[in-house]
Amino acid sequence: MTRVLVVWCPDWPVTAVGVDAATAGAVVVQGQVAACSAAARAEGVRRGQRVRDAQRRCPELQVRERDTDAEGRLFETVVEAVAELTPRVEAVRPGLCAIPARGPARFYGGEEALRVLVQDTVVEAGHDCGSGVADGLFAAELAARAGQGGAVVPEGGAAAFLAPYPLAVLDRPELADLLRRLGIRTLGDFAALPAGHVAGRFGTDGALAHRLARGEEPRPLAPVRGAADLSVRGDFDPPAEQAERVVFAAKRLAGELHEGLAAGGLACVRLEVAVGFADGHVLRRLWRHDGLSALAVAERVRWQLSSWQGGDAEDVWGGVTWVELAPDQIVPDQGRQEGLWGRTTVTDRIARAADRVQALLGHQGVTRPVLVGGRGPGERVMRVPVGDLAPAGLPEGPWPGRVSGPAPAVVPAAPAPAELVDAAGAAVVVSARCEVSAPPATLAVRGRHAAVTGWTGPWPADERWWDTGAARRRARFQVTTDDGAAYLLAVEGGRWHVEAVYD
Repeated sequence: MTRVLVVWCPDWPVTAVGVDAATAGAVVVQGQVAACSAAARAEGVRRGQRVRDAQRRCPELQVRERDTDAEGRLFETVVEAVAELTPRVEAVRPGLCAIPARGPARFYGGEEALRVLVQDTVVEAGHDCGSGVADGLFAAELAARAGQGGAVVPEGGAAAFLAPYPLAVLDRPELADLLRRLGIRTLGDFAALPAGHVAGRFGTDGALAHRLARGEEPRPLAPVRGAADLSVRGDFDPPAEQAERVVFAAKRLAGELHEGLAAGGLACVRLEVAVGFADGHVLRRLWRHDGLSALAVAERVRWQLSSWQGGDAEDVWGGVTWVELAPDQIVPDQGRQEGLWGRTTVTDRIARAADRVQALLGHQGVTRPVLVGGRGPGERVMRVPVGDLAPAGLPEGPWPGRVSGPAPAVVPAAPAPAELVDAAGAAVVVSARCEVSAPPATLAVRGRHAAVTGWTGPWPADERWWDTGAARRRARFQVTTDDGAAYLLAVEGGRWHVEAVYD
């Protein structure tokens, strides 16, 4: 594990819109509180609340729309302050940056001395912060939030440090709620579970959260050594004096970089963006990549230019002579499906359209399906924003009761009700011992009746049997009818529905 120092600026979305900690303020997205100040929290305002509920608790609450561009531009002042101490600063997201701790700690007299120095430097730059040192980014971030200004977690002690934390720090409400109902209340309890069992019960995202609880990186890194130079560079002659010209070129270069990585079967975890100015100055920043789209990379270049110009992104003082994107950390690509609308590859026209829609609707506005572990066909698909990498290197099974191939062609968002009856007209039922009352004879879907020509099953699935509120018992059947159709049916509580349709 890498020793990491994290700088965390509390309530950064609120700070970016000009609300200080002593003022009751909140930023909202789609009518819900996305972040709030310390004064607002003291009045009972919480993230995820509806604006009306938050204002009911705190009538003097100042409500602002979230401005992600302002967050990125302002945070560059924090990154620049930290970069004065050590050049290898990685901007994880606005409000959070990280540096490798080993080298700087030796130079500045130890990890605690480095932590205090970095914290004082950011405070002198005008921003409140906490700083922490630990094994891995997740533990270091929690260390930065701990105590009065942060803490240093001893090497090898990440798991013990994380153990008492509540499950809420994983930022997975549904998983945390389910684990609490099972009697698991802390990260230590969760980390004690066998990894294979966690993957089988909670799926891909649960396995990723389990790695975090054990103090491990969410994605095991396998650095590629001796790879060819994959950096891309664009020159400006004459120098570009408008930021838009540089940002547009950066978006094009990001597309070229992604193509080069894909051709070599590689993925980028961290990206270095370097901008050269006419006066000879070079501005370098490290950004957490992990699948950023070309549009997102260009947005980070804009933030860099904005910080250099004191917040004005329209004019670039002295002109930019070149911009370079270089993968700072690359790993083997575990495979991803980038196709949209039945295509095996994404054309430039589709990519540009997807970027425009993402710019309008947000990063989650355009997604692609990625196959993951699960029993039913609807459970085996995870939606990933276009341009992002799907989680890789996670265990998949086992999945008792999983339906074997081939995969269905259509999985409706809302399963259609159905009726499956035998030759006597009685409903087909499945007993607790998974015995079928009689062979199916007729299937009715949305009022249309068809004779059953073939069937196989049942595949029983007894899910969450330990939780009376969420327990489900289902049995699945594959059925073909005389009109040439093929269905995946499921019966639950005596009612049949169409879970998927085969082509």
